Amino acid sequence: MTLLSAPPAFLEAMESLKGHSFRPEVHVTQIPPPTQIAPYAVALQAEINESRSLDPDFYRGNARFVLLHDPKGQPAWDGTFRIVTFLSAPLEEDMSADPLLGEVAWAWLGEALHAHNAGYMNMTGTVTRIFNETFSGSHLASSRTEMEMRVSWSPLNPDLSGHLQAWASFAATACGLAPEGVRTLR
Repeated sequence: MTLLSAPPAFLEAMESLKGHSFRPEVHVTQIPPPTQIAPYAVALQAEINESRSLDPDFYRGNARFVLLHDPKGQPAWDGTFRIVTFLSAPLEEDMSADPLLGEVAWAWLGEALHAHNAGYMNMTGTVTRIFNETFSGSHLASSRTEMEMRVSWSPLNPDLSGHLQAWASFAATACGLAPEGVRTLR
């Protein structure tokens, strides 16, 4: 299906995703959306990186925002729209061992949606810790822990401005960036 034949509600949602600006560490690009889940979809990807040139030494994580629209609705969505997000961020060792990590990360997303007046229902998802060990021969060369979140929810209306801003804000927080306007002391 083409955008020309898209229903008015999807076109309204698409329009609400245009023209946003984000903090400088959140580099957003449009990517190909999934094609088998819903008749209409759009997808964005963000790399959270403190370098404007996306220097790997300043990489903090990545996130995806996918909008799905099925004019007929889908029972699991409780509506005709569904937002699906993914986040992956490296964690410091002490944070990765915190037993409340999942609950705290989940709360960050809810707080971001609330702060941006992004009404939603039926939020579901997972928070996963991944511990990787790299070996060189028989010796441990390095280890790394990451957090991954997969979350979806149904927006209450097609104006998704608040949802997009909440996603970007949540990604920045989950990737360890200080709140905007806050500077850390050296």
